Amino acid sequence: MAKIRLTKEFTFEMAHVLEGYDGPCENIHGHSYRLEVTVIGTPVADRANPKCGMVMDFGQLKRIVKCEVVDRFDHVLMVNSDSKLFRLKEEIPLAKMFPVDFQPTCENLLIHIAQLISEQLPKEVSLHHLKLHETATSYAEWFASDN
Repeated sequence: MAKIRLTKEFTFEMAHVLEGYDGPCENIHGHSYRLEVTVIGTPVADRANPKCGMVMDFGQLKRIVKCEVVDRFDHVLMVNSDSKLFRLKEEIPLAKMFPVDFQPTCENLLIHIAQLISEQLPKEVSLHHLKLHETATSYAEWFASDN
């Protein structure tokens, strides 16, 4: 049976700081991220199944990405947990400072998102690729075939 790819787009607003970077992104700044999530699988062939003809219900994909990515990262300040800024968290009342164990670049965020989504997909569906737009003209891509 044919393999089919499904893609759904999501948006979220997030700030980050690239501590130690040698450019303007060393300052706290934010982006309007646009995430494209593509999964691959074989459409259900069982005519008695209410999902007959579907690789995956778009609503199910939406719930997974909303829970694992959008609800988690929207309107947060993402910082490396080793950051001086994070160590000042008790003194700086930022309720949505989100620590991660990596430099929160677009590239590293994409790797993290791939892990989060992959763990939640049904066993018959695989994550094919992700595209994360950090700005209107700049994005990073992750492909399962490369990893």
